[in-house]
Amino acid sequence: MSLYGKFPPCRRTCIRSVVKNSSTDPLAATPAQTRVDILSESLPFIQKFRGKTIVVKYGGAAMKSAELQASVINDIVLLSVVGLRPVLVHGGGPEINQWLVLTDASTMEIVKMVLVGKVNKDLVSLINKADATAVGLSGLDGNLFTARPQPNSQLGFVGDVARVNPAVLRPLLDSNHIPVIASVAADETGQAYNINADTVAGELAAALGAEKLILLTDVPGILADRNDPTSLVKEVDIKGVKKMMEEGKIGGGMIPKVNCCVRSLAQGVRTASIIDGRVAHSLLLEILTDEGAGTMITG
Repeated sequence: MSLYGKFPPCRRTCIRSVVKNSSTDPLAATPAQTRVDILSESLPFIQKFRGKTIVVKYGGAAMKSAELQASVINDIVLLSVVGLRPVLVHGGGPEINQWLVLTDASTMEIVKMVLVGKVNKDLVSLINKADATAVGLSGLDGNLFTARPQPNSQLGFVGDVARVNPAVLRPLLDSNHIPVIASVAADETGQAYNINADTVAGELAAALGAEKLILLTDVPGILADRNDPTSLVKEVDIKGVKKMMEEGKIGGGMIPKVNCCVRSLAQGVRTASIIDGRVAHSLLLEILTDEGAGTMITG
């Protein structure tokens, strides 16, 4: 078997570039030619997702590291420039985690101010600085989503999503704006609640009829063996992932993420991915290559 025969067609161009780069090859590819090869390979993926809504939950390591934050922002802007319709959903990250152990009324006001007034606006500013146009929102804006208290919660004003009204997002997406959404909303009485950002992203993806939901995490994805980081499951359907949960192969903090993905798929989202936010440009790897950057769950 030839060298090329070991790889799928979409990988062969990169292999040719590597081979050409040999110092003994007088026709060695220049860095510019290599970049063009890579861009050419991404064309089928751009065509597939052009005009489609992609909801990304941003958090974890990608929110703590300045370098990874820049990577996520650049990825979001690039996806928008080539015709996708990204929506970025975020939680509080390290800036307010210290307040989330118990969210009483006074603490909730601080959480709301930091999450909506600082974290959200900082992300909007970074996207705008990268020559895109972002609009910062929370569940409070345009009744985007309404909260309800979590049943039997001992954590104070921590809630769930009661309903979603995506009307305020559609004209923004149609105008090529990038919505940046903080996971805070109010209930029917006006009481504000902090809501898990994974949950918000999943419910928004379903309400928007998104093509793809992506959760950035601090792990490689779903592992066949939780003790073996090399046992990444690249793709699994709802039936398969439910079986893994029943067998105890999925546990801890991965359970709510998987449940969020399954719920969004059941409501019409085409695919949901849990990817490694610690990998630079993991969003582009997941969307614009067949290699991916984590686990994709299908319906």
